[in-house]
Amino acid sequence: MPKVQGFTWTVADHDLLSSTDTWGETLCELGRADPRIVVLTADLADTTKLYRFKREFPDRCFNVGIAEQNLMAVSAGLAAMGFLPVVCTYATFATLRAAEFVRTDIGYGGRNVKIIGTLAGVAFGQGGPTHHSIEDIAMMRAIPGMVVLAPSDGAEMAEALRAAVLFEGPVYIRYGRGTEPALRPNAPFSIGPLLELRAGTDVTVFACGSVVHEALGAAERAAREGISVSLFAVPTLKPLDEAAILAAARKTRRIVTVEDHSVIGGLGSAVADVLAKSGLGFAFRKLGHQDRFLVMGVPEDLMALGGFDEDAIFEEVCSLRRVEPSPDDDWEDR
Repeated sequence: MPKVQGFTWTVADHDLLSSTDTWGETLCELGRADPRIVVLTADLADTTKLYRFKREFPDRCFNVGIAEQNLMAVSAGLAAMGFLPVVCTYATFATLRAAEFVRTDIGYGGRNVKIIGTLAGVAFGQGGPTHHSIEDIAMMRAIPGMVVLAPSDGAEMAEALRAAVLFEGPVYIRYGRGTEPALRPNAPFSIGPLLELRAGTDVTVFACGSVVHEALGAAERAAREGISVSLFAVPTLKPLDEAAILAAARKTRRIVTVEDHSVIGGLGSAVADVLAKSGLGFAFRKLGHQDRFLVMGVPEDLMALGGFDEDAIFEEVCSLRRVEPSPDDDWEDR
């Protein structure tokens, strides 16, 4: 299948994103195996790849129109009746516009609804701040019982969807553009574990979502400069594998987190909580969106402007390598 031919993605390219097609086909496969699965959209079936499911199961696909609050309320009702709703819309609309309904109808009720937020972060940078989703992880992590996943490519997205359907309870999956190359095609996925992409001894980098590829490029550049980077993808943001995070961090004690999300409440905050609870000393940096809205632009430019593209990660790794973590006090009560 052909890929996008232009400089950047637009909605006109919605049928050309081969890695995104992977999870669209997986959803159809899951639908064939489980008649409880129904799909809901808010007038975005084409650009979110739900149209494949609609063609095959027209009586199990519902378009509520541009009414995201209703989208979540209807999905909660269907789940209460024994169906397994998969809800898909842009991440900013799924979490911000429909926030109360996600929290109260789905989260509070513990409904078995799977929410897919596409074009997360600045994946739809051309849409401007109204379409940038840089707060969704913070919000969804705060909802009790909500599982939060952030796959880094189409293959992992497909496997994350399989795992979400098998999990009993509410799940939020944030997903980017769908043009990212596969990091682990056909590899098993389970909710919780980290994915080690590189072993290293100098600096540990934790990344999630589409910026995992930026972090991998930075780690490879650092290796050519003699800096050994330990790189982990974090596809499960909640529940976070705290033991694995701490074990990986202790090997280098120099930690960088990278995310296409605000540095407030996202992956960086989650990792910082783990490190703080340990009582140990670490040199720690968070890369992501600072406390500001970005301008309209293509994702590559916005990642550079936000300070978390490959160049920025490489520079932070090099800088952090020169930092010596403070020695730990031997506290008797620790």
